[in-house]
Amino acid sequence: MSSSTSSSGSVVKKVKMGKRVEKMLKDKGGSTSGQDNGDDDPNKTPEPYICTGIFEADFTEFCRRNLLKDNEIPAVVIRPKPPCAQAPPDNKSKDSKDSNTSKDPTPDEGVDAANQEEAPPKTYVTKDKYAYFRPVVQVEMENEDKPTTVTEIYIRGWKIDSLMVGIFKQCWPIIEKLSVVNLWNVNLSEDVVKEFASFLPQCQNLKTLVIDGTWCPEEPWSLLIGEDSLLTSLSLRNNGITDKGAVMIGKALSTVKSSNKNLVSLNLSGNKITDVGAVAIANGLRMNRVLLSLSLANNNVSDEGAKKLGEVLSRFPLTHEEVVERRKLLSEKGSPDQGLLKSPPPSRRDRDRPGSVRSSSHMDKTDKKRDKSSKKKDAKKDKDDTTKGKKEDKWKKGGGSRTSLAGAVSQPTANASFVADTMSTKTSKGKKTSSKDKRVPESDSPEILEAINPLLEQVESMDNQLWIPGNRCLINLNLSRNKITDTGMKGLLLAVQYQITLLNLAPSPAMKGILRMSLTGNDVKKTDETYVKLQEVLLARDPYYKPPEKGEGDNQSLAG
Repeated sequence: MSSSTSSSGSVVKKVKMGKRVEKMLKDKGGSTSGQDNGDDDPNKTPEPYICTGIFEADFTEFCRRNLLKDNEIPAVVIRPKPPCAQAPPDNKSKDSKDSNTSKDPTPDEGVDAANQEEAPPKTYVTKDKYAYFRPVVQVEMENEDKPTTVTEIYIRGWKIDSLMVGIFKQCWPIIEKLSVVNLWNVNLSEDVVKEFASFLPQCQNLKTLVIDGTWCPEEPWSLLIGEDSLLTSLSLRNNGITDKGAVMIGKALSTVKSSNKNLVSLNLSGNKITDVGAVAIANGLRMNRVLLSLSLANNNVSDEGAKKLGEVLSRFPLTHEEVVERRKLLSEKGSPDQGLLKSPPPSRRDRDRPGSVRSSSHMDKTDKKRDKSSKKKDAKKDKDDTTKGKKEDKWKKGGGSRTSLAGAVSQPTANASFVADTMSTKTSKGKKTSSKDKRVPESDSPEILEAINPLLEQVESMDNQLWIPGNRCLINLNLSRNKITDTGMKGLLLAVQYQITLLNLAPSPAMKGILRMSLTGNDVKKTDETYVKLQEVLLARDPYYKPPEKGEGDNQSLAG
C-alpha cells in the first residue's frame, strides 16, 4: 500500500513538473511542432537550437540532437530532501479543541484514528524497481514553480564522458543562478576535466565545485583553479591524489609571478599526499593571500610537511628568484608621487634650444609667477596634510573592516601607515575641489584597498637573507588523521605563537592568522606537553569557543 501511494505521488510530481516546463516554453514562444516535422525528414538538417534557460528542456533537446534515445537520456529531477519535522502542537489550541470536543462530541473519532494509522510513513520514499540505479540529474531551485531558477546540480554514480560534458558546456553557462555543482563517483578522464576547466569560468555565478570519489590517473585537478577560474570553494576528497597532483595544485595556488585570486576554501582530505605534496602546497601559500581554509586531513603528512607549513605561517626567507621579483616590483612602483613629478613634453621651440639656455620671456614669466605659485603650493600642501591625517585616523580606527577579501593584507604598524599614505595620495591625485562642485565628500565614500603583493611587505635582514612575515590569511587548517609527531607539533606551535606576537603589535590587523587547527588522530600522545600547549593556545583563539563563566562553576559546585 505504501509503495503504491508513494509511486503514484512521484508520478504526479513528474507530470506537474513537465506541465510547468511546457507552459514556460509556450510563454517564450517555443513551439515543438516545427521540430517534430523536421524529425520526420531524416535528410533535413535541424535548425540551430537556442537555449531557453530551462535546464530540463535544454538538456533533453541537446541529448536528442546527439542521437541519444529517450531511454538513454538521464532524467532531470528535483533533489529529494529529508522530511521536515512536524511542529509541536500548540497547547492553547489543544485545550480549546478538548473543550469543544467535550461539549460537542462527534461519532467519527474512531474512523479518523484508523485513517491516521494507515497513512504511509514519511521517513523514506520508495521508487520503482531499478529506478535508483538509472542515471539522473538532480537539481535544486529557488522556486519549484519556475524552472529557470536552478541553483544547484547534483550528479551521482554515473560516468560523464566527452559527449555529456559537451552537452553541459552548452546548457550550464545559460543558467543564470547556477552556483553549486556537486559530482560524486563520475569517473572523469583527463580530457573531460580539461573541458570542464575551459567552460566553467563562463558560468558567472558558479562559485562552489565538488568532485569527490573520482579517480583520474593524470590528476589534472590544478586546471580547475587556473588564472581564469572564478571558483571560491573546491572539494577534491577521496580522489586518490598523490604528490604529483599536489605539486601542480601548489603551483596553481601561487608562484613568484602569479597567484589565484578567488579560491577561498580547498579540501584535499582522504587522498595520498605525503610530505612532498605538503611542502609543495606550503610553497603555494607563500605568495597566496586569499585562501582561508585548507584541509589535508586523512593523508600521509608527517613532520617535514608540518614544519614547512609552520614556516610559511610564521616567517620565511626570500629565495633568489623572489628577491629579484621584489626589486622589479619596487622599481616599477617607485614613489607614490612619481606621476606628479613628470614634466610635460617640450615644445618645438624648446627642442631647438639647448637645455641650459632659457628665453628672456620665459625667465620673466617664471619670476612673476614664482611668488604666486609658491603661495598656492603652500596652501595646497596644508590641505593635503590635513586630508592625509584624517584618512590615517580612519584607517587606524577602522582596521581591516573595509578591505576586500582578495586585498585583506595585514602588516606591522609602520607598513600600515605606508598603505594609508599611498591610498591618500591616490585619492587626492589629480582632483580639484571647488565651492561649486557638489560631489559626495571623501569621508562618505568607501575606501577599497588593492591587494598588496607579499613581496612588498616589510622585510627584515638576518643572516644575509631577507625575511618577510608569513601567510596570516589562512584561518582554518585541518591536519587531522596524519602521521605528525611532537617534532612537527613544535613547528606548528612556534608558528601560532609568532602570529600572536604580530597580532599584539598591530591593534586592528586585517588578517588574524590561524584561528582553528584540527590535529586529532596524529602520532602524538594527548598528554604530550607540546600538544597540550598548542591545544590551549588554539582554544583561546577559536572564535566559537566560549569560556565558562564564574557563576556557572559556582552554581555547579553548589548543585553538586
